[in-house]
Amino acid sequence: MAAPEPGSAAARALVLDTNIVLDLLVFADAAAQPLHPLLASGALRWIAAPAMRVELERVLGYPQIAPRLEYYGLSPAQVLQAFDAQTHTVAPAPRASAVCKDPDDQQFIDLAVQHHAVLLSKDQAVLRLRKRLMVLGVEVARVF
Repeated sequence: MAAPEPGSAAARALVLDTNIVLDLLVFADAAAQPLHPLLASGALRWIAAPAMRVELERVLGYPQIAPRLEYYGLSPAQVLQAFDAQTHTVAPAPRASAVCKDPDDQQFIDLAVQHHAVLLSKDQAVLRLRKRLMVLGVEVARVF
C-alpha cells in the first residue's frame, strides 16, 4: 500500500475502524505504529464522520476497555482528544453500493468509498468486501 510522499500535494484519505483507532491511540500496537509518521507528515489524511467519534466514545466506556486504559495511563477524554487532534471531520457519506453484513461497519465503508480512501479494519465482514471495494476506489487492509 503506497502513501503519497510527505509534502506531496494530495494526501491520501484514510479511514480507520474503531479497532484500529484503539490500536493506534490506546494499545500502541506495533502494526499501527507506521501510521504515526505518515499522519504527522501529511502523507495520509485521517478522515472521520461525527458518528465515528460517537462510536469511539461509546467503546471507551465498555467495562473491558477501562482496565486497558488504566494500564496505559489514559482516560477516555485523553483518547478522544488525540482522536480530535489527528482527524479531519467530514460530513457523513451516503450509503455505498458495497453493503457490509455488520451494520456497525457500514459507516466506515461509506466514508471510504466517498473519498476513495484507504480503509484499515480488522473486521472480517469488511475484509471480505476487499475486492468489491477496490473496484470502487477503496484500498482495504488490516495494517498499513
